[in-house]
Amino acid sequence: MNENLEKLMRILTDSYAIKILAASYHKEKSAIQLSQELNVPIAACYRRLHSLQSMNLISVSVKTNYKGKKIKYYNSNIKKASIQIENNHIYIELCDKDGNVKKYSGKIVGKGYGE
Repeated sequence: MNENLEKLMRILTDSYAIKILAASYHKEKSAIQLSQELNVPIAACYRRLHSLQSMNLISVSVKTNYKGKKIKYYNSNIKKASIQIENNHIYIELCDKDGNVKKYSGKIVGKGYGE
């Protein structure tokens, strides 16, 4: 399995990442808001946000608060995600907010398994 597919699968099966995607779908939220709302430790929240952003699953905007401090806000790009495993292959399908669909697939091979 290629590295990007494996990374995408890890993200989409991580409970914190899934919670962050769901909580930030309708309204953008800061890392602190997500951490508090989801009861996710702030360090874990930032790690997941970084991973989600690196795979373009979440968008980031920067706003300045009333004190002049810049704060990042996160908004999920994913409307629907599905993972299917069949005959030593994995298939991932992502649908974004605009209805665009991206499909990923690869062979699952582990030590002592596969062809």
